[in-house]
Amino acid sequence: MQNVPQENRRTTNTHADQLNRQCYCITLDRKALNESLRNQFVGAENDLSAVPDLHHLFSNTPVFVPYADIETMGRIVQAIESAAGLPPYQERALSWAPDTAHFDPGPIGAFMGYDFHLGPDGPQLIEINTNAGGAFLNTMLARAQHQCCDPSQKTAATKLAMDGFEDAVFDMFKEEWQRQRADSMPRCLAIVDDSPETQFMFPEFQLAQQLLQARGIDTLILDPSELEYIGGALTAKGKRVDMVYNRLVDFALDAPAHEAVRHAYLDGAVVVTPNPRAHALMADKRNLILLSDPPTLRSWGLSEEEAGYLESAVPKTRLVSASDAAELWSARRELFFKPVAGHGSKGVYRGNKLTRRVFENILEGDYIAQNFVSAGERTMRVDGTVTTRKVDIRLYTYAGKSLLVAARVYQGQTTNFRTPGGGFAPVFQV
Repeated sequence: MQNVPQENRRTTNTHADQLNRQCYCITLDRKALNESLRNQFVGAENDLSAVPDLHHLFSNTPVFVPYADIETMGRIVQAIESAAGLPPYQERALSWAPDTAHFDPGPIGAFMGYDFHLGPDGPQLIEINTNAGGAFLNTMLARAQHQCCDPSQKTAATKLAMDGFEDAVFDMFKEEWQRQRADSMPRCLAIVDDSPETQFMFPEFQLAQQLLQARGIDTLILDPSELEYIGGALTAKGKRVDMVYNRLVDFALDAPAHEAVRHAYLDGAVVVTPNPRAHALMADKRNLILLSDPPTLRSWGLSEEEAGYLESAVPKTRLVSASDAAELWSARRELFFKPVAGHGSKGVYRGNKLTRRVFENILEGDYIAQNFVSAGERTMRVDGTVTTRKVDIRLYTYAGKSLLVAARVYQGQTTNFRTPGGGFAPVFQV
C-alpha cells in the first residue's frame, strides 16, 4: 500500500469514541421538533392532521465524530469526484451504463450522498447515492437539539452549515439549471417519484417544495403519470415543467411509465437532476471496482494524493462472476454482496450469513462483492436498558462540497428505520 494520508489514521480511543461509548444524553428536543413540524406543515387553517408522524425517523441521541474524520471524508469525496472526471474513468463507467447515460446535458446531480463507516482505519466508503434522501429532515433534527454533557456539540462550523443550508440548496438547484440553461431560474419545477404520497420520504418532498416556492419557483410534487410531453414541452396540471428534481429509482428512465420524462430529457426540453449520466458516473455500484483500484486511477491521471485517499478509504470491490464461485464462497465471510442496480439496501447480503441457495441466486444476478467493513457503534440507553447500535455517516454534497453531515443509527445487516432508539441522528463534531 502507498503512504496513507496522516488524516486517515486514527485510533479507537479518540474523544469521540469515548463519548459514543459513555454518553447517554438525550439531546433531541421533541417539543422543539414538533413545533418546527407544525410550522412547516400546518397551513392557515391550523389542521394538525397535516403534520406527518416522523418520530420513528429520529434518534434521541447524537453521534460524535472527530473533526479530522469529517475533514478526511470531505477529501475522499473530492478525490472520488476528481476520479469521475477523468476521461478513461468515464469511458469505462459508461461502457456498462444504459444508453440514456451517454447524453450529457450539463447538470452534475443534486444531493449527492456519500455513506461511510468509521473505524480504526479511518472513514471507509460504503456507498455513493445520486438521489440521497434525508437532508431536509436532518436539518430540522439538527436544529432541535439540547446541549449534552460535552460542550463542544454545537460548533461554529455546524451552526454556519445549518444557517446556510436553505440558501445552499437553492443555489444548488440554480447552478444545476444554469449548467444547461442560460437564463437565471426555472419558472416551474416538479419533484417526481412513483406514487409520491406513499413514499417513505414524502415529507421531505414537501419540505423541498416549500423551500423552492418560498424563493419564487412554482413547485409541484408529481407521479410520472401526471406528466405529458407534447410539442416539445413537458407539462402537468396545465403548466409547463422546466425542471425535474428526480427521485425515481429507475435511474436510466427506462420504464414505460417514465417515457414522458425520458423523451423530454433526451430532447433537452427539461432539466433533470440527478440524471442518468450522473448516476452512471457516480452511483453505479460497479464504479466501486474502479475507485478501489488506485494503480489504475494513477495511470489514468489521478494525483498521488487523491489516489492515496481512495486507497485507504474504498474497500476492494470486484464483479461477481460464476467462474469465481469457489473463490467467492470460500472468502464469503469477509465480503458484502450488493446488486449493481440496487437501492435502499435491497438485495444486499453479508457474506457470513449466506446460504447456498442465496449464493446461487447472487451468481445468476448482477452483483458486486465488496470487502466487508464493520459499522461504527453507538452505545445508548433505550427504555432504560443500555444497548449498542450500529452507525453510518452520510455526507450530503454538491459539486464536491459538503451541504450537511448526518448519521444513521440502526441494528441488523443494513440501515433501517425500524430500530428502537435508531433513525437519523445529528453529528456532533468533537
